[in-house]
Amino acid sequence: HVQLVESGGGSVQAGGSLRLSCAASGYTVSNYYMGWFHQAPGKGRVGVAVTDGGGITIYAESVKGRFTISRDNAKNTLYLQIDSLKPEDTAVYYCAAGEQGANWYTVRGRVPPAVDFSYWGQGTQVTVS
Repeated sequence: HVQLVESGGGSVQAGGSLRLSCAASGYTVSNYYMGWFHQAPGKGRVGVAVTDGGGITIYAESVKGRFTISRDNAKNTLYLQIDSLKPEDTAVYYCAAGEQGANWYTVRGRVPPAVDFSYWGQGTQVTVS
């Protein structure tokens, strides 16, 4: 049974930073691509970053330079560091996990769509004022 549990969200002022964590169980983070999505109120779920089974990191253009995805294989945990937070970053952030080391999107340097991920966490709220 795969379980992804996010933490680290909260309310912060613009310009601040947060580090989101996604602890995995029943799943080995080092073997597969994993990503972060955000969903603003009234909008769809948008992929912002992914890391593949080889450790390559890929970002949506809108977050390059401010978001950093990483993982700690020993802790079986995925992270998202968000710097220089903006009010438009306000959203629920979801951790997602695939079942392959890479796919059509990742080999082309693109964040896969939500449908390409098999497992999801419950989400963590980030509010920027």
